[in-house]
Amino acid sequence: MTKSMATLRRLGVLLVALLALAAAAAAVLYVKGREAFVAPGPSTSETVVVVPKGAGVERIATLLHDANVIESPLAFRFGVRIAGAQTALKAGEYAFPAAASAEDAMAILMSGKVVQHQLTIPEGWTVKQALAAVAIAPSLAGEAPTGIDEGVLLPETYSYVLGDTRTHVVARMKTAMDRLLADAWTNRAENLPFKTPKEALILASVVERETGIASERPRVAAVFVNRLRLGMKLQSDPTVIYGLSDGQGTLDHGLTRRDLDAEHPYNTYVIPGLPPAPIALPGGDAIRATLNPADTKDLYFVADGTGGHVFAKTLEEHNRNVAKWRAIERAKSKP
Repeated sequence: MTKSMATLRRLGVLLVALLALAAAAAAVLYVKGREAFVAPGPSTSETVVVVPKGAGVERIATLLHDANVIESPLAFRFGVRIAGAQTALKAGEYAFPAAASAEDAMAILMSGKVVQHQLTIPEGWTVKQALAAVAIAPSLAGEAPTGIDEGVLLPETYSYVLGDTRTHVVARMKTAMDRLLADAWTNRAENLPFKTPKEALILASVVERETGIASERPRVAAVFVNRLRLGMKLQSDPTVIYGLSDGQGTLDHGLTRRDLDAEHPYNTYVIPGLPPAPIALPGGDAIRATLNPADTKDLYFVADGTGGHVFAKTLEEHNRNVAKWRAIERAKSKP
């Protein structure tokens, strides 16, 4: 064997040894990287992180590390690249559970399951109250719309995500009301004293404000339906309050005789028939009760002192019920 051949052989052996060493080192790095990728993260509580559109793996790793979701940005980048998920991470607002690993964080970002915010509009609120709630709801974009008619938004709990617009959320409320009212109108009882769905919506808003007890709504609705059929005034306190409160639905004092005698379009102690527009946002129960009222001849109702109401067919019976209620009120006011 010549000297040159021996040298080449030694170089070959050295190269094989170096390759084996590199392979062993790579294997160790892979194992260590994998361990870091799946190890529990440092966070001790749920953490919300917003990933902006266009953020790459390196930027996302930094965001997660700065928020204390992951321990090692390098381990996160390593795992994402090994998984081939560089382009699968989605922008948005994400909630990462306590101790989430970098692998968990990657899976959450790949899922696209962003944080769902919720906005609850209670039944019986006015449109002004609803729009005020929309205006201060977190994570919504843009200004709350104006010029929305009373009664046309459905009071419910609405889910939305970061970046949804206030205009879009309000439009969803209106669409939900349109659909519910159309369905209830289609399935209404016969011979009701309403010519249009809007008239039904107006009375439903009165029913909504008169009682918060769902089981009572068909009977309360029946009282007003019976009164409309007979040409009697509705004599509903909530309509008076609405007219005096500039659409807020509440007053800073109890109703007085002067309030009940005040002449305005919403005073159903003065005007015949329905007020000109809804006085609140009625829920589905109130709308369905209005369009399918109880089969009763009741013409009156008054509070019973327990949160509900007692009903009467005649004025004489009603006056007795009112006397009982006033006695309960007097007893409550005694020290």
